[in-house]
Amino acid sequence: MEKTDAVQEGKVRIFKALAHTTRLLLVEKLFTSEMCVSELMEGLQSDISTVSKHLSILKNAGLVRDEKRGSMVYYKLVMPCVLEMLGCVEAELHERGVRRIDSKEI
Repeated sequence: MEKTDAVQEGKVRIFKALAHTTRLLLVEKLFTSEMCVSELMEGLQSDISTVSKHLSILKNAGLVRDEKRGSMVYYKLVMPCVLEMLGCVEAELHERGVRRIDSKEI
């Protein structure tokens, strides 16, 4: 079965959105429950504008959805299957004993 160009581009957009440490952490945090930006910032070494930019990228890729409630904006992971894929990758890396991937190899 052939994939349409739109489907292929959608996949690329999702993988590009996941290709950043902070965005991976945000996706993992949102797996447990929806959160507002201030909650998502906890434990991250980023300011609110940087976290908001990362959330915007995840939203544009279709990974998260936002909902404004009063003055707060809450984010929810709408593609939880991505965690299964990330778990598979992590398990494989542990199996191989990979602790760090050199970006020059990619």
